[in-house]
Amino acid sequence: MPNATPLTVSLESAMPVFYLHGLLSAPENLLAKALSISVDDLKATYPDRATLVHSTLLADIERQKREHAALYAQYPSAVERLYGLLQLGLRDLHTIPSTFYGDLQAAFPQAWEAVLEHLNTYSAPQLQQLLNDGIRNKLFRSDININLVTKILMEQLNMLLNPSVFPPERYNMAEVFRSIFLYYIRGICTDAGARIAAEHFARI
Repeated sequence: MPNATPLTVSLESAMPVFYLHGLLSAPENLLAKALSISVDDLKATYPDRATLVHSTLLADIERQKREHAALYAQYPSAVERLYGLLQLGLRDLHTIPSTFYGDLQAAFPQAWEAVLEHLNTYSAPQLQQLLNDGIRNKLFRSDININLVTKILMEQLNMLLNPSVFPPERYNMAEVFRSIFLYYIRGICTDAGARIAAEHFARI
């Protein structure tokens, strides 16, 4: 089998095709076009759909990590970083069709396991570390339950994107975001953290 390394960097370009056409039904010619390769090269490197989906998902996870590194370089405080991570997560989740993760779980178990591993070994620890950093720097209250707050933040993000809770035709999602996260995170902030939170929201 040809070496897959040359395609790895650009594999994330296939993700919008999967979002638009579905994991199972996305045409090979459109996937190849998105990756700027021939259909024959696509088939040679990824002979089955499961391998392509899994590899594309891993490439997209790496894209997220690069964005997080850029975010951390831009914002020094745990409060701003936390808001920024939530905004990036919201932006990504807005692009994902409601059926995507169900199809992933049902038809591509290896890729689904990669999602769960990413959440358990990267996303949750990342939030927990931010909360720890914020407590250490006296930006978050020292009496918060870090594991519980992490779970609440993840569930709030899911609630925000549930159209039965906040129909997008009735609600401005940017305002919903502000109303959910500005007040909740400000509630776990110290006075110093709350000032940073207010300054951050004034800029977005």
